[in-house]
Amino acid sequence: MLAMRLARVLLCLLLATACAAPSPLASADDSVARHLHGHNDYLQPVPLRRAIELGLGSVEADVFLDGGELRVGHETWQLRAGRTLRSMYLDPLRELVASSPEAFAVSGPPFVLLVDIKKDGAAVYAELRRELAQFEGMLTRFVDGQVRRGAVTVILSGDRPRALVAADRDRLCALDGRLGDLAGDPPIDLVPWISDSWSRVSDWTGSDELLPEERTRIATLVAQAHAQGRELRFWGAPDRVEAWRALYELGVDRIGTDRPRQALAALRGLPAAR
Repeated sequence: MLAMRLARVLLCLLLATACAAPSPLASADDSVARHLHGHNDYLQPVPLRRAIELGLGSVEADVFLDGGELRVGHETWQLRAGRTLRSMYLDPLRELVASSPEAFAVSGPPFVLLVDIKKDGAAVYAELRRELAQFEGMLTRFVDGQVRRGAVTVILSGDRPRALVAADRDRLCALDGRLGDLAGDPPIDLVPWISDSWSRVSDWTGSDELLPEERTRIATLVAQAHAQGRELRFWGAPDRVEAWRALYELGVDRIGTDRPRQALAALRGLPAAR
């Protein structure tokens, strides 16, 4: 009798777990979710997988070269052996691309892995090149100014060794630009994104209305970036409903958040300046 009761309890637990399990990979046509950028994704309860299930278009991982590994963390005290870019992002992405090719179709927008190099950019890039070469089958390739689209695109931010990357005529990553690059108009295959601090354009915290002149300033930057074929992102913008909605409606391409589920719920159904 006890064994039968235990069996029934176990069955109920299994059914409950199945019902509560994460949904399958998000539909590839969720255009709203693709504009959300998982800031410091590695701090999420379920890194990467949560972002993919929600349909986010990009995630961010901070890296240090430590102990011969590209370890993930925002500060050096957070680094742990085995907690690496490969184990947390590259290997799982390869598995996901293989198991759900429809969610990573080359005909659609690529999923972007933003690698934020915290220091020692040249040394990190040398190691990153070796590591990315083992995943070239799923990665976007940049060859002599041409872009060969893959399921996943890697973009470098932070301490970017710009001269080294620019001199590499066959590479598996591109660079995250800055607002100053809009005037310089570098090759699109080198700098497909423009990212900068929110404080460069506004001190708005989201607690009141975004001023008309600030809206105009942001809209102008969006138009400049889009005219050059680039995407625009700000880091440090308010991570709240009012800011998500304002940035989306103004046409900002990548909206960073540490609360992707809430941001997605807030943005669905809104019109956007696209």
